[in-house]
Amino acid sequence: PIAHRLGMSKIKNELEELAFKHLEPDTYKMVQGWVSDRRRATEETVGELKMLLDAKLSEAQISIVSIEGRIKRLFSIREKIRRQKIALEEVHDLIAVRVITPSIKDCYTTLGIVHQIWSPVPGHFKDFVAMPRPNGYQSLHTLVVSDRGFSFEVQIRTEEMHRVAEAGIAAHWKYKEGRVGAHVDEDYFRWVRHLLEWQEDVRDPGQFIHSLKVDLYQDEVYAFTPKGEVKALPRRATSVDFAYSVHTDVGHTCVGARVNGKMVPLRTQLKSGDIVDVVTGLGQKPKREWLNFVSTARARNKIKHFLHTSEKARAIELGHELVEREIRRFNLDSKRLLGAEKFGEISGVLGVKKIGDLFLDVGYGKLSARAVVAEFVPEAQLTESEETVSKSVIRRGLRPSEDKIKVHDFDDLFVFRARCCNPIRGEKIVGYMTRGKGVSVHLATCQNVLNLFYDVERRIEVAWGKSRNGEASAFTVGLAIRVEDRRGILADVTSRIAEIKVNVRKVDAMLSGDSHARINVTLDITDLKHLQRVVKVVTNVSGVLDVERVLRQIN
Repeated sequence: PIAHRLGMSKIKNELEELAFKHLEPDTYKMVQGWVSDRRRATEETVGELKMLLDAKLSEAQISIVSIEGRIKRLFSIREKIRRQKIALEEVHDLIAVRVITPSIKDCYTTLGIVHQIWSPVPGHFKDFVAMPRPNGYQSLHTLVVSDRGFSFEVQIRTEEMHRVAEAGIAAHWKYKEGRVGAHVDEDYFRWVRHLLEWQEDVRDPGQFIHSLKVDLYQDEVYAFTPKGEVKALPRRATSVDFAYSVHTDVGHTCVGARVNGKMVPLRTQLKSGDIVDVVTGLGQKPKREWLNFVSTARARNKIKHFLHTSEKARAIELGHELVEREIRRFNLDSKRLLGAEKFGEISGVLGVKKIGDLFLDVGYGKLSARAVVAEFVPEAQLTESEETVSKSVIRRGLRPSEDKIKVHDFDDLFVFRARCCNPIRGEKIVGYMTRGKGVSVHLATCQNVLNLFYDVERRIEVAWGKSRNGEASAFTVGLAIRVEDRRGILADVTSRIAEIKVNVRKVDAMLSGDSHARINVTLDITDLKHLQRVVKVVTNVSGVLDVERVLRQIN
């Protein structure tokens, strides 16, 4: 994929063939044998097509550099079979012809001659000369049908285009010592520059690799600025993706977009050929919700970087305010206490190196303002109750279930389960440090928390603790059960649940209008295995069509 993204098709093709040969040896041998059986006849056909095309081009006095013919690569055949779900015998475009011309003008003239000789297949013409791929690839592609009734592809390009198609970005590696100023071939380095930008914006290696993989495997949509500049974007790209492709500041301040002259919401997905005019607003800032629909790694990482920076600044401001307030309670001099000398005395004890990190930890709730001040205030000045509370963050309003979640390296943080995904014991969980509220615990797969991890520092390891006195804590879980509309189905479902001694908090049922009904039931569940057992029992009830867990927290 990286070779393809850099336009190095020669290397990409070789890697694909080698991987196919070693990863799927049986399929490789089958395809290889099928091609070998047809090679002689196919090579003769390629020769005939080349001769006919050469004669027609000479007759039209069109100069060409060369005409090449080739048989479809084994990996390409395998991909077509897999993608279109067809048999080997149904692969008809085994042949391709490539024409190399001296100029772009000759490319389009040659295209006209090709379409005069053979009938083009509608919808299979691609002009990568006028709209190059992001990796710099340029060529005219057309699929035509021969007089014998088989289809084959004709590629038309210049010598320079062919050199770039084979070597990609390497064909433009002309930088030498002392070279200055803008050059045409710098466009081919755009993706590499974007890669470096992502690396600066994203500090988590895992997120960087994820962004890289997403970007490598995207199909492309070509949209235009009002001035006619082409922007290549992945499929499902939105107006926000387009805005960030223009400039980071345009993305940050976009409030809407006109697509083909009509105002559309920012989440509107673009199509090839759309003309997009981004509308910006003074004071507009990126919103967290944008992460739910943007497609490009550039937009996603720019939004995350902005949110991380602004959230961090707010957390530091909040932490500073909380520490100052606590210092004033004891009539102490904040400038002296937070000065370099005094701070140096306690920095090791509190586990921070800079004063900004101290405020950040207080703002995010990793450290309490009272714990900070307690390092400065003599014990004699603190009452017994104050001393107790100053050494730890108060546990506020924890229900027994939340009390069984342990935060690695911290024993005194406020922990609560997120309402959006309502994790239960046994499920893989992850913690997110909220600003001033403690640790929000989510399912590891929860989309909300995945979008929140624009700030790696706020991710915190959490785990399920042991039950108190060996007693399992109960979690409230909702199930949505789709059933056939028949008499007694509700009684059957509830009685089977009662048989396995599960406490039912609430039940309601409703008709769905398609000879089916829906039963919503709220239960007390101890852990994931318990939930799986309940689902299995309910699924086995006659007339139950589907059982789905309701992830949101039930009141």
